[in-house]
Amino acid sequence: MADPLLDSLNPPQREAVLTTEGPVLVLAGAGSGKTRVLTHRVAHVLREGLAGAEHGNAVLAVTFTNKAAREMRARIDVLTAGADPRSLQVGTFHAICARLLRRAAPVLDYPPDFTIYDTDDTLALLGPLVGRHPAAGLTPREARVRISAAKNALRGPEEFAAEARGIVDSCVAEIYRGYQAALARNGAWDFDDLLRCAVLALRRDPALLHRERARFRYVLVDEYQDTNHAQYRFVQLLAGEHRNLCVVGDDDQSIYAFRGADLRNILEFEKDFPETRTIRLEQNYRSTRRILAAAHAVVARNPGRKPKELWTANDEGDPVELVLAADDREEAREIAARIADLPSEGATFGG
Repeated sequence: MADPLLDSLNPPQREAVLTTEGPVLVLAGAGSGKTRVLTHRVAHVLREGLAGAEHGNAVLAVTFTNKAAREMRARIDVLTAGADPRSLQVGTFHAICARLLRRAAPVLDYPPDFTIYDTDDTLALLGPLVGRHPAAGLTPREARVRISAAKNALRGPEEFAAEARGIVDSCVAEIYRGYQAALARNGAWDFDDLLRCAVLALRRDPALLHRERARFRYVLVDEYQDTNHAQYRFVQLLAGEHRNLCVVGDDDQSIYAFRGADLRNILEFEKDFPETRTIRLEQNYRSTRRILAAAHAVVARNPGRKPKELWTANDEGDPVELVLAADDREEAREIAARIADLPSEGATFGG
């Protein structure tokens, strides 16, 4: 009998969908169908009645952008027509943590109707504080970057001050302390606080942690290679009891270290969860063989990477051409110009 959830999947994809219990690490190379795996996995869990509103719990799927969350939700809704919407929560780390804190803010002596400050709000708050510390030689934006990095590492003002080295760090510690005090007076948190404070609340209140773990029996995280320390700890706390955690990512595609992403989160997942089942999605549906060979020749040199080699049933394709650009702007202009020329060569763009 045909199964719309499984029939279109290749064997590793099917294994990733059907392996519902315990920790699962899906190493998904570029163009290997990871979104299909994620959506079909959620649909399978709901279809089989492993989680859902009738059980008093739900599936939590975490993405990195609102656009990705909307697209994932739409695909899952198509696959699970008629399913109770309460059975699934899809969102970014910030959105999920904000919802949690609306319930848990009193644990941290904050009002449930706290305000979330955006970049402009935070810079306006930091301006006067930075002005009191000219020795630091920082702009409000630079101070914000340093404070953001501290929060993503789960270091509050006191922890940051204790580790301060030199005049700049000491000034930032004072700015950080004053900034958090000003936020508290205004009943506000910034975006980085949403993650940091969600972790603090779960650590501080065992009853809250128990309720949130019971609320989400299955947790899935997309783009796991891009998680920072706060996101890593949040996921570990939520999945620490049932351990039904599925993370999908590719260490070869980690590009957000400058935003605090820690590649060790995916490289050491099997150490954190020794019973992990690791599944590799290595069939590429997007590129030609020559493109994959060229890409592999580059990433194979990455130190500490998870071993994998993409392959494709696609054609050999045109030879790969190397273009040496002077800088990123010239590179972008060259790419844009070539894209603009494609229609004259008979190419068509997909919708």
